[in-house]
Amino acid sequence: MRRLLPAWLWLVPFALVFLAFQLAPLGWIVISAFHVDGRWGVGNFQQIFGSPFFRQAIWRSLEISLVSSLVGLLVAALACHSLTRTSGPLRRWMIAFTNMTSNFAGVPLAFAFIILMGANGVLTLMLQRAGLIENFSLYSRNGLIVIYTWFQIPLGMLLLFPAFEGLRADWRDAASLLGAGRIAYWYHIGLPALRPALAGTLTILIANAMGAYATVYALVNTNYNLLTIRIANLVSGDLFLQPNLASALALVLVALLILVTLIQQWLLRRSHHAAK
Repeated sequence: MRRLLPAWLWLVPFALVFLAFQLAPLGWIVISAFHVDGRWGVGNFQQIFGSPFFRQAIWRSLEISLVSSLVGLLVAALACHSLTRTSGPLRRWMIAFTNMTSNFAGVPLAFAFIILMGANGVLTLMLQRAGLIENFSLYSRNGLIVIYTWFQIPLGMLLLFPAFEGLRADWRDAASLLGAGRIAYWYHIGLPALRPALAGTLTILIANAMGAYATVYALVNTNYNLLTIRIANLVSGDLFLQPNLASALALVLVALLILVTLIQQWLLRRSHHAAK
């Protein structure tokens, strides 16, 4: 009988791809970030944190990412709860629609929003004539939050739906028999059971928003100051080509994502100890 290959050999192709497209670029970014004018140092980071322009880019990226992720998580959680209580063709259609819209991003999404909610967009003109909005601009902070939230919702639904499916119906029945109402059930049973999934999904949504580039670039080009826009401008700019400074900004972005992940893990451990 032919001897089978060891199981770890099947991981070699994945390990090579991971090394080539993840670890090697990250290693180059780390080395480049500490390289200034032919010398080693932290001058790039001093320039970033000493510049109001770069600090504004960091703050705006964090602000839009946090707001859009929280709103997207809330809408996705409500939608998943509704889907678990729905059956038949409507549920299958909504799941298929969520899978499709989760991949609808980049330039097509920006173009669709320009048609709908641009200065002369169909939805913008309808809402203005109805007197519901006055000075809304798709190319402002609020407009970017709207478009970021749109592509956060389908991703949040895909990540949260299995967790909501795991809530057993007999838990609700047992809580009802013990006199717990709907609010008490969610406070003592539902939300604690969903807390790891909610925290993990929020972290992924924040990372997704922090790293978004194609949609916002197609929408506002370089007219809005965000981290990804500044990184791309420093790498591809004809007049201000500064790859080392771009690497330092990219490392700041990585550090922010790591910080968000560590905060999420700390909150989960704290809630777990409090539950005991």
